[in-house]
Amino acid sequence: MFKKIFGKGHKEEAVKEETVFSPADGKVISLSEVPDPVFSQKMMGDGIAIEPANGEIVSPVNGEVIQLFHTKHAIGIRSLSGIEMLIHIGLDTVSMEGEGFTAHVKEGDKVKVGDPLITCDLQLIKEKASSTITPIVIMNGDVLERIQKYEDGEAEKSQTKLLELVVK
Repeated sequence: MFKKIFGKGHKEEAVKEETVFSPADGKVISLSEVPDPVFSQKMMGDGIAIEPANGEIVSPVNGEVIQLFHTKHAIGIRSLSGIEMLIHIGLDTVSMEGEGFTAHVKEGDKVKVGDPLITCDLQLIKEKASSTITPIVIMNGDVLERIQKYEDGEAEKSQTKLLELVVK
């Protein structure tokens, strides 16, 4: 009825600017300092990393879970602006085959900033993997017009800005 009176309704404006908050408490690290060339040389994309202080990983954006690796060491999220990001918990953690990781979401779930994604046992990661450093990588960087990084200091999950993005 309203569509007949007012036309087809207004189209929702696409989100063009987005803030990526820290998915964990911990120390912010430049991606170039991550001790793994796949991340440090930006082979998968640009981004930032966190050395987590605890095992709670939360959503850094509002969006949708598009991939949850069966080993639960990594998760992909598509934000409202269409940015696709990978949160890779620790380095060489795929070899742990899910041990020490508990997922709180599944593929297709809608998430908001601060929603729990994965809980992990950092002590176990320290024992069984090469590092607890957690890269946050923009997988489809070609859609970005601009990326602003905040690479200093300590981060508080869902509170500290890590990246400000503007899509084309």
